[in-house]
Amino acid sequence: MNVSRKKGPLYLQIKEVLKDRILHGVYAINTNIPSEPQLEEEFNVSKITVRNAIKELVQEGYLEKKSGKGTRVIANVTNAKLSKGKRFTEVLVEEGHHITKKIVSLKRVELSSESILYSLFGDSCIQIERIYLLDNEPYIYFTHYILLDLSDEELKDIQINSLYRFLEDHNIRLESFRDEFAVSIAPAHISETLKLEKDTAVLKRIRRSSNEAGIVLEYSEGYYNTAKQNYIVTYNDSIQ
Repeated sequence: MNVSRKKGPLYLQIKEVLKDRILHGVYAINTNIPSEPQLEEEFNVSKITVRNAIKELVQEGYLEKKSGKGTRVIANVTNAKLSKGKRFTEVLVEEGHHITKKIVSLKRVELSSESILYSLFGDSCIQIERIYLLDNEPYIYFTHYILLDLSDEELKDIQINSLYRFLEDHNIRLESFRDEFAVSIAPAHISETLKLEKDTAVLKRIRRSSNEAGIVLEYSEGYYNTAKQNYIVTYNDSIQ
């Protein structure tokens, strides 16, 4: 895993990678994360950089470090900004599932004036396609469209662990989220990726994410293979 000084302090980049692995069950609760020498080798950084990253996660309550016993994961949830409920992936991790993410493509796309995206973003935007794997099997296919001015050269060097952290790093602050759900047949390439039979209807989620001024800065479509796992929403407060 490569980290770069051009993207900010190395220890903070490593911290976010480790946190993402914790939140998605790569490092399971009540197990130790890799040793400091292993992390130094993986990220090609100094001992102090790794220690600072771990220190941050200890302070945030994710890790517990004990002399001679390694560094143990003690929490795998975070306060979700999207709602008072837990994130869907957090629920799955708590139930013992393993979630991993993979970038399929990241590019700038030109938009037709007839597209719904044209009214939101104009002539072009950044398109990011991602797959979520549930216990190593394709489960969700996301396509995100983002109003972000990056050159093709800049796009070549981008690595994304957390999409919303990536947006924040590029000064995109999202304050409101509108989700719509439907039952739909996924496009052929998505059906193939999710290993669906032809014309299988699946859950589709459309999200519009806006800044505090109400301007939509992200539009996404997600297709869920709910035959593998139902979509789950939990609420902390009573529903009125």
